[in-house]
Amino acid sequence: MINLWAVAVATVAAFVSSSVYYIAFDKLRAALLGTEPAAGERPPAWKIVVELLRSLVIAATLAVAVGELGIDGVGGILLLGLGVWLAFPVTILAGSVVWDDVPWRLAAIHAGDWLVKAVLIALLVGLWR
Repeated sequence: MINLWAVAVATVAAFVSSSVYYIAFDKLRAALLGTEPAAGERPPAWKIVVELLRSLVIAATLAVAVGELGIDGVGGILLLGLGVWLAFPVTILAGSVVWDDVPWRLAAIHAGDWLVKAVLIALLVGLWR
């Protein structure tokens, strides 16, 4: 059984942590993209909704995985979060570096965000069941 409150809280926590993360890397990310730093600009509402939906999909999926796999304890939950991070965002971002010439430092910034989100979400939905 999925704890809907855990999924909701994990969704919002992932969104907030990602926002803080990208604020911290705003200047470097902008330099790598050849743009000006966002510096306090708010994204359009539709982008916020899309990001919340992306986080919701991840949170719900990890909640199902924790339950179906019978993962108990912090160690197993952390392993799931790290495994999901390596298997999906890191693999996809590595492909963008190899095939689309995305600067590796930009991909590393995005990978760091996904690491934080994957572990945070896994912990929240895994421990709050």
